[in-house]
Amino acid sequence: MRSAQDILDLLQELETEPADYLEDQDLDFKEWIPRSMNDSLNLVIEMAVCMANGGGGVVVFGVRDHVTGREKAILGVPPEIDVNRLKKAVYDSTDPKLTPNFEEIRVPEGTGRLLVMTVFPGLPPYTDTSGKGKVRVGKDCQPLTGTMRRRIMVETGETDFTAERLNERPEELISAAALETLVNAARREKAPEDLLRADGMDILAQLGVIQDGQMTRAGVLLCGTEKAISKYIPGYGWTHLRMQSDTRYTDRADGRDALLVALSRIMDRINADNPIFTLEQGLFHFEYRTYPEIALREAVANALCHADFRIAGPILVKQGPDKLEISNPGGFIAGITPENILHHQPAARNPLLVDALAKLRLVNRSNLGVGRMFEALLIEGKEPPVIHESGDSVALTFMRREFSREFRLFVAEESQKGRALSLDQLLVLQYVLAHPEIDSATAAGICQRPEQNARGIMDGMERLGYVERGGAGRGTYWTLHSDLHQKIAAPGDPDRDRRIDWEAAKTRVLSVLMERARRGNEGLNNTDIRRITHYDRNQVRRLMMELMKENDSIQKEGERRWTRYVYSM
Repeated sequence: MRSAQDILDLLQELETEPADYLEDQDLDFKEWIPRSMNDSLNLVIEMAVCMANGGGGVVVFGVRDHVTGREKAILGVPPEIDVNRLKKAVYDSTDPKLTPNFEEIRVPEGTGRLLVMTVFPGLPPYTDTSGKGKVRVGKDCQPLTGTMRRRIMVETGETDFTAERLNERPEELISAAALETLVNAARREKAPEDLLRADGMDILAQLGVIQDGQMTRAGVLLCGTEKAISKYIPGYGWTHLRMQSDTRYTDRADGRDALLVALSRIMDRINADNPIFTLEQGLFHFEYRTYPEIALREAVANALCHADFRIAGPILVKQGPDKLEISNPGGFIAGITPENILHHQPAARNPLLVDALAKLRLVNRSNLGVGRMFEALLIEGKEPPVIHESGDSVALTFMRREFSREFRLFVAEESQKGRALSLDQLLVLQYVLAHPEIDSATAAGICQRPEQNARGIMDGMERLGYVERGGAGRGTYWTLHSDLHQKIAAPGDPDRDRRIDWEAAKTRVLSVLMERARRGNEGLNNTDIRRITHYDRNQVRRLMMELMKENDSIQKEGERRWTRYVYSM
């Protein structure tokens, strides 16, 4: 949970960012409603319920959204507001009862007083005493609809579709071929010996998918016959399409196999059109597929084990000329979003199924799978997958990209030096290879880290000689070190020597100026522009004179060593 000091540190950001930009799954800012005590109490109750249903969090009362500057944003809470009254109102008006903690923060602006309400995680769903409620999803409080209530029950383990027991003899439901596939896969992954020594039904009992002699739906998904799967999990199935365009396909395969059989069949079909590239390094030849197999396997396995099997819809794989998309029915749960998925606490929609696969070491319960996907692509010089949620489904898209021999060799060399690149460093390097600069806010977004952590990442990369720093204070940015760029850029990259032609230099400088203006950052000085273009001081002066003549929005501020160029929006 956020401490009072954490909140005070965040308030400094209000000088340059509106409060809503600083909000997160576990943090909200709310303006107090001075005209009506009842409206204020209702707001406090609503936010307590919302945060409790979203896994807990902090609400800061007395701060206005959508404005920049502390004076405008921090209005405060009236001094006569009694926190004991607020705590009692929340307790009396919630079901089950909530007892949030309230803390006062003193500030120089507004009334001089902010109230911080901390709501601790509990056992949702929570509502007010009239049965109404909301749930925190990302930065929003959404109505606690029937679908949301069901999702919360899944997240808290109150309902697990795969754990339901079936009134039929397990022997009648099991496919011998699927069970053999499961055992063989467990051996390859070096599952615990006590599991591997078990036979047939015993291994399923040890996995927990047979309970008190009864088969669960998880057991049917793992090793059931197609007839049993159709009967007890009628919504489940998989489809692989070879796409000719976004709307037409040339080949299709469908199945209702047990999960590990399905995984094998889907992987075989994908790899039939997943060419291998051979990298020669000394006496060794290394083979790499267009789509890294480890990334594909993690993606397909995630789609199979995290699908919502109550929704009728297949695990769908669409493989086209330039991309491959894997989607499954069932949206994100537990506050996971595409923007925080790399580091969010793991959450399973189907706990019994995932637990059984984890015991077999066929999936990872520590939320490492998504990171492995990203890493497998990034170390080959390819962009990470794109993940998005659409209604009640999640899709992951791999773009078809060429293998980068230069980048892969660089990663291997760094590893040999004892400097294995982290996922954060890989994400940043791929970004600055494609963009002229990166600031800490952008680094925080692509690494899915707090901005303070992102600054530490960038400082560390600067010490290693990967990037160069420009600007100062809030205007600090980093560019890829010229020597490293020459080493890891593709041979056909026209920018490989970092000295770009005159017109391209003007375009790049204009683009950076516009982007910095959009973010509210200061402009560029001669040193900054030299880093971008790799021209000398006099060439930069001449370039900027031409650029100002061509574009009235670019203005010069200051003289001599204090000269700075800015873009007026």
